[in-house]
Amino acid sequence: MQFTEEVFSRNLRAVNGSAIRDIFKLLGKPGMISFAGGNPSNAALEPQVIAPIAAEVIEMIGAPVLQYGGTEGFMPLRESAAAFLRTSGVVCEASQILPTQGSTQAIDLLLKALVDPGDTVLCESPTFLGTIQAMRTYGANIVSVPTDEEGMIPEAAEEAIRKHHPKLLYIIPSFQNPTGVTLSLERRKAIAALGAKYGVVIAEDDPYRDLRYSGEALPSIQSFDEEGWVVYLSSFSKLISPGMRVGCAVVKPATLLRKMVIGKQSTDVHSPQLNQAIVDNYLRKGLLPAHIERICGLYREQLAAMLEGFSAFPDGTSHTTPQGGLFVWARLPEGLDAQKLLQKAVEANVAFVPGMHFYPEGGNANTLRLNFSNSEVPQIREGMARLAEVLKRG
Repeated sequence: MQFTEEVFSRNLRAVNGSAIRDIFKLLGKPGMISFAGGNPSNAALEPQVIAPIAAEVIEMIGAPVLQYGGTEGFMPLRESAAAFLRTSGVVCEASQILPTQGSTQAIDLLLKALVDPGDTVLCESPTFLGTIQAMRTYGANIVSVPTDEEGMIPEAAEEAIRKHHPKLLYIIPSFQNPTGVTLSLERRKAIAALGAKYGVVIAEDDPYRDLRYSGEALPSIQSFDEEGWVVYLSSFSKLISPGMRVGCAVVKPATLLRKMVIGKQSTDVHSPQLNQAIVDNYLRKGLLPAHIERICGLYREQLAAMLEGFSAFPDGTSHTTPQGGLFVWARLPEGLDAQKLLQKAVEANVAFVPGMHFYPEGGNANTLRLNFSNSEVPQIREGMARLAEVLKRG
């Protein structure tokens, strides 16, 4: 059978797949140093801790933990996740928590619940390419909102709301993926106010919040929302284990939560009971604060090594200096094309993600995203030196 474009749905015709996943195919070479992914460090994962917890929850709960569960989630996790999020200033009760398979599934369920083909969705420019991909899958009209060193510009967001009447505004406020920028306090208040003023659901995707290496923590956008327009998305992927795919959405309107539950029923029935129980047990044992402190110490050193490496980059290169998260964003001198330079970088055994993929509208060919968490300090230094040489040769 010949599969032509006409065979596929109109929505998926516009989706080309993840550029990051495509780059992973290039990374099998011996000696490759990859700044392309967004993985936590293997040193931040704890098989020696997770294994006995898994055995403990199976012994405690028995066969039910291996059974089908409620789509609404494992109730003990909803309780412990709510308690953990409240320590970060998120306003929530266990009944408002929907466990999901990472925050990625949470945004997918929001799109499924809210967006018809042609409906407008607002996002930062640039933003996480996985979410751009999800928006396109639902046929959304994606309108990007300008950002600067303090994150999304509220005045520009309000102008876009008035002009396009969006169903949803998507924002990553803390150590944003891909730029590493953090939304300022006053802008958090302003974005929350826009949701209530115009009746726009705001998806606050905050998986990096606890990975802070300097500066003071800021309240969530959700904490300034008094009417329930902000849906807070969290994930334990970057803190405990990405492979277990445990995240959650805090959804205050019961009607919206119900629609997301219905959407999840046809997606995966429920998130794996065992994975939810493991994360719940981990939280109840009080293991997370010390673990966060330890991994932040590791990442602080890795970030510092990457920032030092920019000193060898071509004159005219600029970059962000994040206070946390997993990424640094760079803008190369005009005339350099990161997409074209990628193959040369791979030949030099170093990889990155060209920045153009993070813009819904494309362009910005001289930008790139670098991840520091998945390489040790000596690798980062070597990789940045290799990349600097590639960029200088052009």
